[in-house]
Amino acid sequence: MPIDLASRRGFLSTGSLALASVAATGLLPAFAQDAQTQVLLGVAAQQLPAIPATKRTVIIDTDPGQDDAIALLFALAAPERLDVRALTVSVGNMPLSVTEKNTRRVRDWAGRTEVPVYAGYPRPLIRDPIFADDVHGKTGLDGPTLHEPRGPLAPGHAVDYLISTLRAAAPASVVVVGLGPLTNIAAALNMAPDIKAAISEVVVLGGSWGVGGNITPAATFNLYADPEAASVVFRSGVPVTAISHDAARRVLVTPERIAPFRQMGNNAGKVVADILDSAMDYAMRRRGVKIGPMYDPCVIAYLLQPELFKGARVPVDIETRGEFTSGATVVDFRGYTKRKANTLWVNAVDIDGFYRLLEKQIARLP
Repeated sequence: MPIDLASRRGFLSTGSLALASVAATGLLPAFAQDAQTQVLLGVAAQQLPAIPATKRTVIIDTDPGQDDAIALLFALAAPERLDVRALTVSVGNMPLSVTEKNTRRVRDWAGRTEVPVYAGYPRPLIRDPIFADDVHGKTGLDGPTLHEPRGPLAPGHAVDYLISTLRAAAPASVVVVGLGPLTNIAAALNMAPDIKAAISEVVVLGGSWGVGGNITPAATFNLYADPEAASVVFRSGVPVTAISHDAARRVLVTPERIAPFRQMGNNAGKVVADILDSAMDYAMRRRGVKIGPMYDPCVIAYLLQPELFKGARVPVDIETRGEFTSGATVVDFRGYTKRKANTLWVNAVDIDGFYRLLEKQIARLP
């Protein structure tokens, strides 16, 4: 049953409404999904409430990356719902010189060259950068034919843009989206804590509890790449929503899921299909099967149709010092730490509903 709350803001800022059950991920064996076991593990996550079909102001921080590119196309296809003020770019899947150029390419594919792109940090706050070129290819966008971006970078630094824009915004009026490592967002919060007032929600892709990591056994890439930055964001006091890998790893790409994009007849559909075909080639090399997860686009689906997801408010922290667990999300489902819930932890998704929404939006693009 959907949560009956007066507003989305209320849902994000209220105390812990329910402790999320690992059973809600659908990844436990059958014996662990009965009612008694769920009581031991925590109260089941609840379906998130729908939101009015109004336009919200959004700033997207990104590091393309194949799935990032699909997420950006997804967001830029919905101008009546998401007023994307800017795309800020950080080091992440690839060096900054690559991620900023890829961001401008995606902007071109979406036909949205009016959206400014700001380059930010070329390295994590205190650590050496790591890259995922083994996954995304040497270009970061293996699959489609790449072109020279048609528009330049916006002048100025991404962090300066975040600070000046949020300082000028009304209270709780801007959604900040983190599709990559949270370096730029954390730097802005550190340099100008007063910007917190303007942020209605920080939505991040990353973290896991029930399914382990995708870069180490404990950590997911975005948080492992800059755990100190992730810790700053999660401890900042702003409402944080984590689209966890417990949910995103269930949104599987298969050849059957790719076919509708190739059949759309528009360039954006072809780009998405080419990216996903490349991802399937990687999956075949890595796992011996043509199947893999769809990560970053889940964040945009959440922004557009949160009722596709389930989650609960829980305390979450980021491990920054562990020898084997750096970047891991410490999710306190059972209240051991006695800390106030700081995160809406999203851990389940309507997979068919997600794909219906993604296909609908990509079909709108050139």
